[in-house]
Amino acid sequence: MRRGRSVAVLAMLLAGALGVISSTQTWMDVVLADGAQQSLSVPGSDALPVLTPLSLAALALGAALSIVGPVLRYVFGVLGLAIAAIVGVSTAQIVITAPVSATAATVTEATGISGLDAVADLVADISLTPWPALTLVVQVLLAVAAVFTLVTARRWRSGAGRKYRTETATAADGTSRPHDAIDSWDDLSRGDDPTA
Repeated sequence: MRRGRSVAVLAMLLAGALGVISSTQTWMDVVLADGAQQSLSVPGSDALPVLTPLSLAALALGAALSIVGPVLRYVFGVLGLAIAAIVGVSTAQIVITAPVSATAATVTEATGISGLDAVADLVADISLTPWPALTLVVQVLLAVAAVFTLVTARRWRSGAGRKYRTETATAADGTSRPHDAIDSWDDLSRGDDPTA
């Protein structure tokens, strides 16, 4: 089931890449009630600090999923599902409520005022861009890829190719074939001296 592995890998890589891209984009525009009606842009990495590291982890899972064996496929599927749940729930809270806490780091950096209550008093308006909603959709994609991995991983072919196997060469009838020059090079690679 080569196509199943490819679908899972590509979906995880896409979800991780879009998560990283989203972390650099503006998630919220905040208007401060400071007389000048100053407007601040809050990037995804400030609104949701775990977005960048967990998106990078999803990228790594997708890349590693293409070569791991059967047991790690299930482990990676569970990890992908956990990442999707953590980022998805946090993003959904931002999409639904647009909390002041998601803007606190940016407001504090711009004004020097810290503390959630003080920042809440300073914020006059918060408007969301499409990026949080897109990130939520991306986490659904990651969750689907993780579940697909868990359901289909048993039917995937082995990831390592023939060139990575170390067993001795055998003929079609199961008997050992004569030792040739390629086998001698393989012996040298393993540290054995074929001339001894």
